[in-house]
Amino acid sequence: MDSKKLAQLCRDLAENRKAEGVVVLDVRKHSSVTDFFVIASGSSEPHLRAISSEILDRLKSDYQIEPTSTDGSAQTNWLVADYFDVIVHIMKNDVRERYDLEGLWGDAPRLPKARKRTKEASDTKTDESTPSPLPKKKKA
Repeated sequence: MDSKKLAQLCRDLAENRKAEGVVVLDVRKHSSVTDFFVIASGSSEPHLRAISSEILDRLKSDYQIEPTSTDGSAQTNWLVADYFDVIVHIMKNDVRERYDLEGLWGDAPRLPKARKRTKEASDTKTDESTPSPLPKKKKA
């Protein structure tokens, strides 16, 4: 899996556990250490544990991907998982504000969310000759 897809997957997994303010910073042009930072916030120690478990456990079980190292814990209010090309930061809101990684890496562009296409959207044709799947409303 390439680093961009891994970063997007980490964002999605964090959002599965209602992580707050999840952003992906593309630091490829600004850092020789990694390609992407995934930054997410949790509101409490259990919330931080849930977010980190979702990312670490699902990447391991579903994709056989394990971090090269981890640091911190829910008790320290900041957890870091280093996947070499992607570094995931999960922290409480006050810690995130204090260290301001987004400000520190302010020149790095944010990776936009991939737009999910629904089956209906991909099946819908714009050809005028194709009848609308919705019935026409009757006039009252």
